[in-house]
Amino acid sequence: MNEINIIPKPTNMIIGEGSFKITEQTVIESDSKLREVAKYFKDLLLPATGFNLVITDPKTDSTKSNIIYLKLNGKLDVLSEEGYSLRINQERIVISAPKAIGIFYGIQTIRQLLPIEVEEVEKRKNIEWIIPSIEIKDYPRFPWRGYMLDEGRHFLGKEAVKHILNLMALFKMNVFHWHLTEDQGWRIEIKKYPLLTEVGSKRAKTQIGGFLSKKMDTTPHEGYYTQEEIKEIISYADKLFIKIIPEIDIPGHSKAALAAYPKFSCTGGPFQVSTTFGIKKDVFCVGKEITFEFLNNALDEIVRLFPSNIIHIGGDEVPKKRWKKCSDCQERIKRENLQNEKELQKYFTNRIKKYLSSHGRRIMGWNQILNDKSSNEIIAQKWLFGKKIIKNHLINGGNVVFSQFGNIYLDYSYKRTSLSKAYYYEPVPKKLHQDYHNNILGIEAPMWTEWVRNVRELDWQTFPRLIAIAESNWTPKEQKNYKSFTNRLDYLLKRLDILGVNYAQKQEYQPTFIKKLFGFLTIFKEPKRSSLYIKNAK
Repeated sequence: MNEINIIPKPTNMIIGEGSFKITEQTVIESDSKLREVAKYFKDLLLPATGFNLVITDPKTDSTKSNIIYLKLNGKLDVLSEEGYSLRINQERIVISAPKAIGIFYGIQTIRQLLPIEVEEVEKRKNIEWIIPSIEIKDYPRFPWRGYMLDEGRHFLGKEAVKHILNLMALFKMNVFHWHLTEDQGWRIEIKKYPLLTEVGSKRAKTQIGGFLSKKMDTTPHEGYYTQEEIKEIISYADKLFIKIIPEIDIPGHSKAALAAYPKFSCTGGPFQVSTTFGIKKDVFCVGKEITFEFLNNALDEIVRLFPSNIIHIGGDEVPKKRWKKCSDCQERIKRENLQNEKELQKYFTNRIKKYLSSHGRRIMGWNQILNDKSSNEIIAQKWLFGKKIIKNHLINGGNVVFSQFGNIYLDYSYKRTSLSKAYYYEPVPKKLHQDYHNNILGIEAPMWTEWVRNVRELDWQTFPRLIAIAESNWTPKEQKNYKSFTNRLDYLLKRLDILGVNYAQKQEYQPTFIKKLFGFLTIFKEPKRSSLYIKNAK
């Protein structure tokens, strides 16, 4: 019999007597609107069990045994749109929810209650597929439970993305923030501007060793997603109830785009796609109308491609040096009665916001896009500084996603950001009045990829820290307990072994006090992955 090792920890849970056993004769009864979810459940069980379970319409008799019921129940909306009720006894399993997404999350809970061998891709013999009797009423703390993957620095490809999406679903995460453009690479096809990928998706070499290092890997790096591949991944995520938020980082972090089309810069170039990391002084020229024509055309294709009602525009780390010396930018400042280059970025943000709003999209950006007069339509992503302006934004009705630098940045070493530090991170500001707590959407963990070149390294940096963040996003604050979490994690990591996840080991994600004390010194260095990591790499 399995122990109860569910992550994220359910909101309400009562353990009963006995268990339910899935057999070849078990039947899944589902509402007609839940057929895709029912098929997902069937397909999840089939490889390891060998059971090709029958899916049927609901019958009037709901007292039969050896049945798994999937039911929509609008009266359960008190659990929120993503909540679910799960009742398991010796005769039947009943998952009820107001929406299909709740049924899906109930299935993920059943998945974690089953023996870990259910994750195998080949049939396992001599295993009883037993689930303990239990009653659960569960719902998330936050509506935004996110993971950000930067593919601007290193392109990893659609199989890596699907791998991450699968694991996000297991932990009931629902937002995949896709950082698709950077100084070091433009990773999405824009048909009107083919040079963005013909030129901007390629670089000759790559900095290694850390931000202060002068070492280079001379292997060329390239890659981008065609629009058909983007559609494929969006469709894949939809089946996992994960929303994809695209990020086109503007007006800074744009040197790859400028290498393709230098006329949209202040100086006219020429430029090369950046081979080193860090902040670059060449950014989009806000003084030229042709810049906005280009961005609007590119965003038109993004809007048509992504069903998300939110488009992330970055907006962080924008040097103003070029704008100060640019006659076009200075003329724009004068013509629009702006005070300085800082206000020029406000002008840029407002203009892009207005354009996206006209297409029914809401703008999102890193917290540097906020100012004292920012519209509450903007979704801010808090990562560094700006406590006062973030608090004011929340009070004024704006939404914020919290991604605190140093606490949940997954690109840092475990000495800098240990598992416990990620778990204990609390996004709600201490002095924020309860009335404004609902304006906080949730926590999103960024995975920047300066030093991540493949899926093994991605796994090592991401897990198990993302699992801790998943629990923080779902489980009520007062129910969180780090010791309980690590006990459940020990069991769950065996499941990740079967799934082929190359996660960090305990001696790495739980560093000693001395290592954590000097962890800040590792910020500018490339994380060192242990010999154990190399040995276990797959």
